[in-house]
Amino acid sequence: MSDSKNENRIMLSRREALYLAATAGMGIALDKPVHAMGSAFAQQAATATSESITATIDAGKLGEPISKYLYGMFIENLGSLIYRSLWAELLDDRKFYYPITSAEPPRPGRASFMGAARRWVSVGPDSSVTMDPDNAYVGEHTPKISMEGQAPHGIQQSGLALVKGKSYVGRVVLAGPADAKVAVTLVWGDAPGDRQTVAMPALRSGFAKYPFKFTSNADTDAGRLEVVGRGTGSFRIGAVSIMPADNVQGFRPDTTKLLRELNTGMWRLPGGNFISGYDWRNAIGDPDKRPPIMDYAWHFVQPNDVGMDELMILCKLLGVAPYITVNAGFGDARSSADHVEYANGSTHTPMGALRAANGHPEPYHVKYWNIGNEMYGYWQLGHTALRYYVLKHNEFATYMRKVDPSITLLASGAMLDEMTITANAFLVTGKVQAEYGTPSDWTGGLLEHSLPYLDAVTEHWYAQDGERFNPSIVAKKDIFDPNYSNRDVFSPVSEPLVEELRRPSNRVRLIAEEWTEYKKRFPEIVKRNIFVSIDEWANSSRSRGGSWKIALSYGLVLQEMFRHTDFIKMSAFTMGTSTLSLNATGAVYNDNGLVFKIYRDHFGTIPIDVTGSSPQPAPKFPVGGDQPAINAGSPTFPLDVSAALTPDKKFLTVAVVNPTEAAHHLNLEVHGVRLGGDSTLWQLTGSSLDANNAVGAKPEVSITNTPVSGVPSALTIKPISINIYRIPVQ
Repeated sequence: MSDSKNENRIMLSRREALYLAATAGMGIALDKPVHAMGSAFAQQAATATSESITATIDAGKLGEPISKYLYGMFIENLGSLIYRSLWAELLDDRKFYYPITSAEPPRPGRASFMGAARRWVSVGPDSSVTMDPDNAYVGEHTPKISMEGQAPHGIQQSGLALVKGKSYVGRVVLAGPADAKVAVTLVWGDAPGDRQTVAMPALRSGFAKYPFKFTSNADTDAGRLEVVGRGTGSFRIGAVSIMPADNVQGFRPDTTKLLRELNTGMWRLPGGNFISGYDWRNAIGDPDKRPPIMDYAWHFVQPNDVGMDELMILCKLLGVAPYITVNAGFGDARSSADHVEYANGSTHTPMGALRAANGHPEPYHVKYWNIGNEMYGYWQLGHTALRYYVLKHNEFATYMRKVDPSITLLASGAMLDEMTITANAFLVTGKVQAEYGTPSDWTGGLLEHSLPYLDAVTEHWYAQDGERFNPSIVAKKDIFDPNYSNRDVFSPVSEPLVEELRRPSNRVRLIAEEWTEYKKRFPEIVKRNIFVSIDEWANSSRSRGGSWKIALSYGLVLQEMFRHTDFIKMSAFTMGTSTLSLNATGAVYNDNGLVFKIYRDHFGTIPIDVTGSSPQPAPKFPVGGDQPAINAGSPTFPLDVSAALTPDKKFLTVAVVNPTEAAHHLNLEVHGVRLGGDSTLWQLTGSSLDANNAVGAKPEVSITNTPVSGVPSALTIKPISINIYRIPVQ
């Protein structure tokens, strides 16, 4: 197999396919069924429908507080995830990575997953636009426009979403003869008057920035920006930018407002697989002078408009703590130490002085730093064997702590479940199932060789509805074979809804079981309070990007994490923008966002032990891979019950998820606390399992608020619902 084929195969792993499905709604077709589940689950669920389930809440048994960082979010500089969802820029390729021609340029195969970039085309003949590599303003080349009398020659980009009456501001970087007549035009329709033109002042021989402002006179998704010149000779265009005038320091006010109101504690940013080929220094300073570069993890152009300073602005707008990932792929320890100094150093340090020169004199005081992203994965740029990677991690930690000893360092881990189902275990040991203390135990290797150099380990997982890990076929597959399919080690499965929805939370349960073993093997992790951050996670749909069925499973995930707050202190949902339904001009909370909102707004922070009368059924699949020894959930099958006190201990909150399509009766028994007074029920549900919320459409999923007389004890739990009761404590 050629090196190029090997690279392409690595770049499109099944792990990444699920990631893309979670972020972009990509469906994955499956064609190899495995046996259907037996009737035991369905029979037990049916029995529970007619019989009452008892949940016993013991307020004398309190867990470690639920950190606000457990509700965290993850975002990656990947396609439209930041640059259209959060960043307010209307143009793509505004610094001209691609040549300008009327012919369609070659596009990476993944662009469709992330929203294909709009392109520039010439105004006038193609021959009037050439790409000048010798006098480039930024990047490898700059458009040079040859003028020909009064005929307009220049460039244009269409597909811009404009709103009637809305103002737009921007700038263009130009160089050329003083007698050139250059103008910028915003077009919103086909009629001659459906446009506004701003004439530029006399050009200079050197590049200069020229501002402009427009007001659209119509709503359209097909707006167009033109930059044209008339005269003789030629002029050059270094960069162009246009944003709605109501942008907030470059960000969209609508999406950032909604995300701020989720109150998610922290955001992990900027990512993600792309970070392993990323140089943070390319994304600081004058945004127009930051070079656009190819992201070789995703084969997508990074404009570098949103860099360290903009991410810190974003975190401030969202009211969250930043959690920064550094490049431990193609990156080096000194660059990461410089990154820390740029963020946290005083103006008396070289990088702190550079930050101040870029307009940000005050340090950002970033506490949480993630060394590397999924460095265990064969798909990761710069991936290396565990025995070498631990040396690399230790060097990074040493350099970064020398700059700022107060930072919290999180190592890029992967426990047995992740190493198994991604086929990384088979790749390094020849055995399908990862084993403790072997090269297939990535987290164990970090704990053994890097414990003094970390404060926490990270875990990532992505689940897919309608399929299960199939260990029997892993050994038959060569992940480096060009014919290898990303889904070849997973097979379709038919199972009851409650089991399908618990699959994501089972990944949390697996992490808990594995952490128990690590505590036995490495007692120091308890003494030092080493914790786990599940800082990428999502459930993907085979049919659509989001639905109430998928969101309902997230209630089960959150409640499973609440049971393990002794060591799970942080998590970051993939993606932060996956909590919204949005288009170019508007946004609303989708199903996912409402799940986070109901828990963050109404669930307590001090977990209470819950037992029950209906234990979870034993696993029907072999333990290992994506199946824990004990199924996730409270002993109140098929319901899932969690309880917590509010921070002031004035209220008991009880969360009940019903992951079935039948109503169930639940009796509450509460010990160790005296309750009294009227209560409140917040309920979240959808009109069907396929329900979803979309911009401009009637909501199909919503939160309702209902007063409850007295202390609830005998409850009827609505099908496919999340319910949070708040009960006064006397």
